[in-house]
Amino acid sequence: MRRPHIRHVAIAVAVTTAATLPGPAFASAPAGPARTAAPASSPVDTARAAAFAHASATGVTRGDTLRAKDVMTDPDGKRHVRFVRTHQGLPVLGGDMVVHLGARGEYLGVTRAADHVVKPSTVEAELTPEQAERKAEAVAKGDAGTARLVVDGRDGAAALAYQVLVTDSETTETGGSTTVVVDARTGRIRSNTPNTDEFISPSLAATLREHGESATPQTGVAAGAAGLSGLTGIAAAGRYPATAKGSGASLFAGKVSLTTTRTARNSYLLKDPTRWNTETRDAKGQELESFARGKAFTDGDNKWGNGATSARTTAAVDAQYGITQTLDFYKKTFGRKGIKNNGTGARGMVHFGDKVGNAFWDSYCNCMAYGDGDGRVFKKPLVVLDVTGHELTHGVVDATAALEPTRVDDDGNQYGEAGSLNESLADIFGSGVEFSANNPKNPPNYLVGEKLGLAQKFLRRLDRPSLDVLEETVDYWSPAAYDTEVHAGSGVSSHAFYLLAEGSGRKTINGVTYDSPTYDGSRVTGIGRAKATAVFYRALTRYMVSTTDFHDARKATLKAAADMYGANSRERKAVDEAWAAVNVTAANTPAVRR
Repeated sequence: MRRPHIRHVAIAVAVTTAATLPGPAFASAPAGPARTAAPASSPVDTARAAAFAHASATGVTRGDTLRAKDVMTDPDGKRHVRFVRTHQGLPVLGGDMVVHLGARGEYLGVTRAADHVVKPSTVEAELTPEQAERKAEAVAKGDAGTARLVVDGRDGAAALAYQVLVTDSETTETGGSTTVVVDARTGRIRSNTPNTDEFISPSLAATLREHGESATPQTGVAAGAAGLSGLTGIAAAGRYPATAKGSGASLFAGKVSLTTTRTARNSYLLKDPTRWNTETRDAKGQELESFARGKAFTDGDNKWGNGATSARTTAAVDAQYGITQTLDFYKKTFGRKGIKNNGTGARGMVHFGDKVGNAFWDSYCNCMAYGDGDGRVFKKPLVVLDVTGHELTHGVVDATAALEPTRVDDDGNQYGEAGSLNESLADIFGSGVEFSANNPKNPPNYLVGEKLGLAQKFLRRLDRPSLDVLEETVDYWSPAAYDTEVHAGSGVSSHAFYLLAEGSGRKTINGVTYDSPTYDGSRVTGIGRAKATAVFYRALTRYMVSTTDFHDARKATLKAAADMYGANSRERKAVDEAWAAVNVTAANTPAVRR
């Protein structure tokens, strides 16, 4: 439970995207009396009606409007409708919820971000929009957009506030945008949150500089992979644009196959029409937050890059490969059609900014951005496969639970359990991308950032997170997790996932030795990576909201395991054991803070 800093400026429009989760058959529901479904013309209408009919459970009140953000449909017909809320026409920060419906449309329950009724005492502001904009500019040190009135329902509040998007902010590493929330009555800054999820946190960057460490990643072209010759053909000769098969010499992944667009006889575009026109562009050393301003990569023979930074296209090969592999992982594993599950491609920009030693997902741009390194600590572009999988997963989280940090300090470091869970899920599914790609030049493992060339040989790891001394990542939950830096705190749920997948103790996988401990010395037997991944994804997309903390995540994964395998299944029991092994139990659940 925490104070989320909701940074999304736009209210999502209603969607009715349905997705099913491949894998084991869902457990049968226990017998019981049937509940009457609310008459409605669609799942969204049914869920909305149910939310108001069960207002004591959902927390909706007079003057509220619910707008659907997503609809997830299970193999057994159950539906989960994710809503954002407005009150008297004003967006409610922290007002998100998921209404759960049975196969016949009957109300099954709700997962809600705010545990209180969010109803401000007044909707009349003391500050003018112009005054709020000036305050936002002062704190974020950038250019303020138009202030809009919202209701801030976070941290148990129900306050009238202004939300202001500030671009070119000097408080972010790359001069990106932040979202500032200003109290509309007192002028107090309620939050100031960057709109980017950076792979390298400000605190980690400072630690590396203090240590004088210089990352030395191993790069270079590997031996050509089988099947990459003769890949410049097109679907129909002479008809353009057409799908083409090309090859790329990457920095980190060896020689890879790329699907591109042929625009003329001797002209190709680094854009994949088989994956919803996913494309990588060149930011040209600028700090762009508009993908349209990036320069398209074109080539004459459909052979991209040379395995070194001397070719500007090489970083683009790694980026495009990583992005398409991430999309493939989500599609073949979960049936997810793109980052937002709406059949839209992903986008990336390489050569972002001047000496930027980072990579990040930008929710304002809805794209990936990769710096070329700062020339001091990171001397190569951060286009590694698991970095891309990690950062694009932030996009998936944005599109679903929208987990947010509790607070952000003056240096841009983020804190809190929901933010830590966001980072953990990015590591978990980023690792899943590696296993899915199964590239021998980038062997899959439970390490994160192992190809960055750091002295400790990885950035984070899931089996024993505390081996990451750079970020001081933790293995177990304690009350201090509520205000722990998010990358350090991510170890709690990452460790729980590893234990669920592989179990405790010593084992070797793909040449990497793991030795995962438990909080109380208990022995945990894993259920396998595929099942563990499915449980965590279902929990994210059905049972997590913007305020989900580690104890909420435990409940979410228990529900997910019960849905998929049964309430008395070995899998559900293993979920409970994995969380207990990182000291997250029903008995030590903190008091409500939201």
